Parts: sequence; structure tokens; C-alpha cells
Amino acid sequence: MPELAEVEVYRRLAEQVVGRVVSEVVAPDSWYLKRGLTAAVAKAAVEGRPVTGARRTGKLLLLDTGSDGPVLGLRFGMSGRLLVDGTAGLTDLSHASNRELEAWDRFALVFEGGGDLRMRDPRRLGGVELDPEEARLGPDALTVTPSGLARALAASAAPLKARLMDQARLAGVGNLAADELLWRAGLDPARPAGSLSPAELRRLHRYVRTTLADLLAKGGSHTGELMDERRPGGICPKDGTALLRRTVGGRTTFSCPRHQV
Repeated sequence: MPELAEVEVYRRLAEQVVGRVVSEVVAPDSWYLKRGLTAAVAKAAVEGRPVTGARRTGKLLLLDTGSDGPVLGLRFGMSGRLLVDGTAGLTDLSHASNRELEAWDRFALVFEGGGDLRMRDPRRLGGVELDPEEARLGPDALTVTPSGLARALAASAAPLKARLMDQARLAGVGNLAADELLWRAGLDPARPAGSLSPAELRRLHRYVRTTLADLLAKGGSHTGELMDERRPGGICPKDGTALLRRTVGGRTTFSCPRHQV
């Protein structure tokens, strides 16, 4: 499933279209267009404009279309993939079909001189919007500072995992990455977010940054050390303890009851 690591891969792929001019917007699925956007509005707003930047905040990919043009916000949900000129940024997503079916293409930009950028999403859980409210997102988890992370968790009685996954507090941490980084940091996902000591906050910050960088380097959020054991009967790769399976913050959660405290 696309989390921060996957969307960063998509952002790097999208850099290939920077400088190209959009000749056509293809939006066959009205469900995929969000916040009142329609195919006609997207065409009028974007066609004839150059892509001048490919940015990312958390799990949101942002395409700039000039200093006076709108920003396209691309969200990939649980199963969305990005393709540029027919090449997919990733070919292996967890919990999603990786078959190449054009029927699953929900949105595309076609460029002058050939080539395109398209979103392929079998489960239709992603979406496209114009000028997304970027200010509503918290700091990006890949670059968050220690003080930024402390503010995201401060005085909260919510479960630690839930707070880490709150995109308005910290942008980019998804379910798989949250389990992985908390497992590496030795912190219980269900403990109150505001209960961490200064030393635990420093440790958590280190593992947020290093875990996400590691998952990105390995090719995605499904490449963590805990991933193969996130199943009934799974055991902790560190100490062999049977993993605890719970629902934390509304999400299926796996953790080690021995070393995560």
C-alpha cells in the first residue's frame, strides 16, 4: 500500500515530466476527482500548462503547473500506482493487485511531444484534487525535527500509533511503517502519545527518520523486518516472543509484548 516511501518513489519518477507541457487531461472516472473537481474543470485548469515541479508532503504528491497555475494533488489510497511513459514507479505493492490493466487508469496527463503520467488504481481509493490544503498537513515524517515530533505528540492521551498516523500532526506515516518503527524503537503502540519521556522522544525521533529512510532505500513500506511476521502466529524477529495482534487507532497492529513498552 502506498505510504511515504512509495509516494517518494513516485515523486522521483514524476520529476521526469517537469518541463513538459500538458496537452490533454484524461479523467474517465468522476469518482476519482475530489473536492468538487470535474473533468471539464481539470482540463480548463491544466491543459496547455507546463509541469514546473514535483513535490511531496507525507503521502500527498504535488505537481506544480507554473507560478500562476494550480497545484495538482495526487493521493494513492491503498492501491494506487504512478506510471510515467508506461513505466511504473513500483511494481510490487502490498495488499494490492500488481496486474497491468488500463481499465484501472483513473487519471492521466498527456504531454506535448508524447508521453504521459497516469494513476493506476484497481481499488479506486486514491483521488485527484486541485490546490489541496497543504497547510492542513503536519510536518513531513522523513524530515521532521525532534521539536516537531514532540509537538505532534505533546499532552495527547491518544494511542501513540494513532497520533503518529494522524496526518494533520505528522504527514506520511502509514500502518505498516508505524508498526515497523515502533517495533524498532521498542515502544508500545497503545501507550498514550503524551507519556513518552524526553529520552523516549529522542529515541522515537531517531527511529522515525531512520526507519522511513531504510524503507525508502529498500523499495517500500512492505520491506520492513517485521513485515513477514505481521500475521496470526507471527513471532518477534528480535526475541522470538509471540507477537500481539490488536486494533490500535482503528488499525490492525502487531507488536512485541516483551520489548515494546
